Amino acid sequence: MNSGDQAGILSTEKRDARTPALASAVPRYRWVVLMVTWMAFLLSYVDRVAWSSVAAPVGQTMGLAVGMLGAFVTAFYVGYVIANATGGVLTDVIGGRRMLIFALIALGFATFAFGNAQSLEFGIAAQAIMGITAGADYASGLKIISSWFDRDRGIAMGIHATATSLAVIVCNLTVPAISQAYGWQMAFKLLGALTLAWSVVSYFTLRESPNTAARTRITRSDVFALFRNRNLILLAIAGFGGFWGTVGFAAWGNALMTKQFGISPVQTGSILAAFGIGAVVSKPILGLLRDWLSGKAGKYLPIACMGCFAVLLVVFGQCSTPAAFYLLAPVLGAAAFGYTPLLSVLATSAAGKHAAGATAGLANAVWQLGSAAAPMVVGLIYAHTHSFHLALETLAAGPLVGAIVLSFLRMV
Repeated sequence: MNSGDQAGILSTEKRDARTPALASAVPRYRWVVLMVTWMAFLLSYVDRVAWSSVAAPVGQTMGLAVGMLGAFVTAFYVGYVIANATGGVLTDVIGGRRMLIFALIALGFATFAFGNAQSLEFGIAAQAIMGITAGADYASGLKIISSWFDRDRGIAMGIHATATSLAVIVCNLTVPAISQAYGWQMAFKLLGALTLAWSVVSYFTLRESPNTAARTRITRSDVFALFRNRNLILLAIAGFGGFWGTVGFAAWGNALMTKQFGISPVQTGSILAAFGIGAVVSKPILGLLRDWLSGKAGKYLPIACMGCFAVLLVVFGQCSTPAAFYLLAPVLGAAAFGYTPLLSVLATSAAGKHAAGATAGLANAVWQLGSAAAPMVVGLIYAHTHSFHLALETLAAGPLVGAIVLSFLRMV
């Protein structure tokens, strides 16, 4: 067994248990820490998705064809993946608190700068920087949470994960209205200012951990060992499959229902809203369930969730009426997002708390590749087959593979 295999998840948690009881040191303040990191994640995600709600005004202002606007999201995802792959390691070197504050400051300035974009080149550069800083925010947030929460890390990760779902709602309720009243440039400048303001709040409220002992820094050998860590590799593959299904459905669900069955965009939008509600509710509930069950539930709960997700995608692909879609959407949303905090707990535990940022960042970098690949593949398949059920079955293959891969985790 190599050094990577020896870093089993539960054995790692046992080693961490020999340190002082971090979560119990300041039991109330850790919820303040969670709230601060949650808000930082929410703001970074609003900055991330805001472009989609103002794409048309951006194109008109810059004189760009609609098809060219995709360059912005591509630039963001390139920066985001790079930041997750490298920023997680840097987080373990300088600490989650410093990294989160630096990331928020840089993201605030980049978002504000995007509000001044007058050309494609400037916009791409700003979005790339936004992606890099948003990626660093994710790894640092999970690093901080893993330092403050131990036995109830599942519920903490579940609450933290709700930021992504709520960010979409907040963005669509605010950014278009601000853009209509004051222009899209002002919307991004306000988002940048809010992000910078939260970096100040984070500076004065966040603490690295409740443990006053010297923090163990990640070493070069630790980083190399991560690439041989069996559990981390399996989690990366499983998350790729899960995000393949989740993001692929979120990207194509509306369009597929409209094109295949002639359902109005208003109805498909409300169906996807029900899908989102299921996602928001499921994350903390499944995180809490993971904490209650503990032990090998850390392995079998995400397997069950991903398996249900795959089955529900196939069932959804067999439906053809709005009533059926409405009925299944909340349950599908719960399964489509419920596994995410469960995987986050496993990822941050894969090599110990001292490497939580690196493991979270590396895993999420691979997961986001699934997010980027699925929409393109499903689009090509539907364009050639015009088959709704085949498109959904293609998405279902991702979480099915993820569930199978997770069964090989070593919970020592």
